[in-house]
Amino acid sequence: MKVAVYSLYYQEKTLEEFNVLMDVLLQNKVSVFIEETFFNQLNSAIKNSSAVQKFSKLDESYDLLISVGGDGTILRAITLVRDFSIPIVGINTGRLGFLATIQTDEIETAIEHILNGNSKTSERTLLSVETNPKNEALTETNFALNEIAVSRKNTTSMITVETHLNDEYLTSYWADGLIVSTPTGSTGYSLSCGGPVITPDATSFVLTPIAPHNLNARPLVIPDDTIIQLKVDGREDQHLMSLDSRIVTLSNATVITIKKASFKIKMVELLDESFIDTLRQKMLWGEDKRN
Repeated sequence: MKVAVYSLYYQEKTLEEFNVLMDVLLQNKVSVFIEETFFNQLNSAIKNSSAVQKFSKLDESYDLLISVGGDGTILRAITLVRDFSIPIVGINTGRLGFLATIQTDEIETAIEHILNGNSKTSERTLLSVETNPKNEALTETNFALNEIAVSRKNTTSMITVETHLNDEYLTSYWADGLIVSTPTGSTGYSLSCGGPVITPDATSFVLTPIAPHNLNARPLVIPDDTIIQLKVDGREDQHLMSLDSRIVTLSNATVITIKKASFKIKMVELLDESFIDTLRQKMLWGEDKRN
């Protein structure tokens, strides 16, 4: 089996969990490829192992990618996985961990199960974006797993986000910005701005305004085959667009088109995992301290 290992963080805790992971992988005779930047931070013992190599780009030959970090690390990892259909599993050394579901005390058991095929795969829909005029920063990575958002830049004034759905005018949001979220991203930025939680297998997107001044503007759930077109206006000549954790600056003259991406990301889950269980454990869903 050919396994890629990816991490963004070099804190002591991350390295401790990484060493546990490496022990499990090498004991199972796995061919391990570590992302180049992270590889260069490691000690010589790992670097000198004949079973460990480094990678800068992925391809279809990989059987699995293991992310060590938080959900943000997985969001970065998908820019490497792209449309190669490589399953991803996350070891959570961060905080909440909605995507990175393997806890640090479960590494050995969980990885053994996954290597032995005792796991399942959840396919996650992505968003893709095009701009007119084109933006060079979006040439290679014009997709997002959680959300694509437009927001104000260099100003405390609100912006106006003119929004069309399938060429039909919806409204002009007067707000700090607008989030277009996938079901996977519904528990992230969108939720913080009052958006609904959507189960990962739902065929929907959600539009969530960021601090809207027109108070009758509410989050809107739409079919995921909807083509969304946005155009921003405001006191500044530019605004920001974020794709998960990546940010680009766009001119207000830019027309933004967002739609469902042509590929999906495969998330590996243990057999006893479920989204409903994650809601209860991570978000204390229905928790009542009176009981």
